[in-house]
Amino acid sequence: MLNALAYSHHLLNELIHRFPKGTFVDATLGKGNDTYYIAHHPKFQGHVYGFDIQSDAIALSKKKFENEDASMVTFIHDSHAKAKEYLPSTIHGGIFNLGYLPGGDESITTLPESTLESIHQLLDRLEVKGQIILVVYWGHDNGKVEKEYLLKHLSQLNQYFYQVLTYQFINQINQPPFVIVIEKLRSVQ
Repeated sequence: MLNALAYSHHLLNELIHRFPKGTFVDATLGKGNDTYYIAHHPKFQGHVYGFDIQSDAIALSKKKFENEDASMVTFIHDSHAKAKEYLPSTIHGGIFNLGYLPGGDESITTLPESTLESIHQLLDRLEVKGQIILVVYWGHDNGKVEKEYLLKHLSQLNQYFYQVLTYQFINQINQPPFVIVIEKLRSVQ
């Protein structure tokens, strides 16, 4: 079985094959691993927008691309809750790694309200058959709150327009991360 991070990359791989020239959003840039994965996928010919509020995260992510062409990536030093100010009208996929920057200031975390706001902005732009993938790290106090908040709200998305899946190990200790996937089934008018 795949762990949460590996499963999220499995899903990204499927999305890139579905939309090789698509627009993707890394809503929590962090160290840039998801952006790098998307941009370096052999089938990818699209564009990635990477958001983070921390200048350290932007710098770490840019460093991954310092010796190569990064024209397919736009780094945005701003909150993912302001995504609509930066994104084109259509996107094909999005990824979030919720929690804090590994090795960074653990008091700076994603927040339930801004995360949900960002998800709704991405869903408004999401192409049919596109997906929003969330890797939820909930082994810290803010993570537990965010987990419950998101599960409550995302479980209420209209099933006519969206299907929402959780992928989680239920017998492991220490609150391992889990994945929430939202797939758009049809356009919302």
